[in-house]
Amino acid sequence: MENALEITSLKKTYHDFTLDGINLTLPSGSILGLIGENGAGKSTTIKLILGMIRRDGGTVRILGRDGGQQLSELKEEIGVVLDEIGYPDCVTVKQLNKIMIHTYKHWNENAYFQYIDRFSLPQKKSFKDFSRGMKMKLGIAAALSHEPKLLLLDEPTSGLDPVIRDEVVELFSEFTRDESHSVLISSHIVSDLEKLCDYIAFLHKGKLLLCEEKDALLEKYGMIHCAPETLQSFASGVVIGKKTSPYGAEAIVKRAMLPAGYPVSPIGIEELFLYMVKEAG
Repeated sequence: MENALEITSLKKTYHDFTLDGINLTLPSGSILGLIGENGAGKSTTIKLILGMIRRDGGTVRILGRDGGQQLSELKEEIGVVLDEIGYPDCVTVKQLNKIMIHTYKHWNENAYFQYIDRFSLPQKKSFKDFSRGMKMKLGIAAALSHEPKLLLLDEPTSGLDPVIRDEVVELFSEFTRDESHSVLISSHIVSDLEKLCDYIAFLHKGKLLLCEEKDALLEKYGMIHCAPETLQSFASGVVIGKKTSPYGAEAIVKRAMLPAGYPVSPIGIEELFLYMVKEAG
C-alpha cells in the first residue's frame, strides 16, 4: 500500500522549543491522529509539512512526491484546516465560493453549498462576524470541496458543540472510505480521535512518544491494580506508567510481558496518553 505521507527525522528548533526528529507514516486510506498537549508541537508539525515554516532537518514526502520541491504542485490534492482559519474578514460564504472557483481546478461548487447547508452557515454574513465554531465549519467545507486526496487538519473540532463534532468526525470517516483518501488530524479532544483514527501518535514536548495502529495499541497495553511493591517485581520494560497511593498502585503495562494469567483491565487512548506523558516528564 502506498503511503499518503512519510515524515523522516523532521526537526525544527526555536529558542525555547525543539521538534526533535519526528518520524511518521500515514498509509493511504487511513486516518492518523496526532495527540499532544498545547505546545507539544502538533501545529508546528503540520506547518512544516505544508512548508509554512522552514524545517531545520528531515524529509517530507506527500502522495509519493517530495514535499519540499513539489509542494506547489500538490496544492490541488491537499485540503487544509488550521487552528486559525485565515480568510479575509469581509468575505462571505458566497464570495468565498467565487474565490475558490479561481483557486482550485477541481472546485466542486455543489458540494461546497451542500456542506454550507449541512452546517447551517449563513451565506451573506461576513467572516469576521462568525463564531469560532462557524469559522471552523467553513474551513472544513472549503477543504472538502476541491476533491483533495489528503486532509491536514489542526484542531478541526475545536469550538464545535458535541452534536456538530460528531457530524464532522463522521464526515472525515466518510472521506476515507475512498482508499485513495487519507487524513492527518491533530487534536487535544482525544475522544474524537479514538473514535475516528486508524493510527495514533503521541507528541510530548517536541518528542514522539509512539506511533502505532490504534487497535494494536489497545491490545498491547492494559491497566493493572496491585500493591506498590508488586510493581518492583516485574521485569524491566513491563510498566509504562504508574500512579501510587497509600491504598495501592495502578499502572499501565505491556500485556505480553506480564506473568501468564495476570488480571489486566482494558485502557483507553486518553488514559494511555496521560500515563505516558507523566512518565516522560
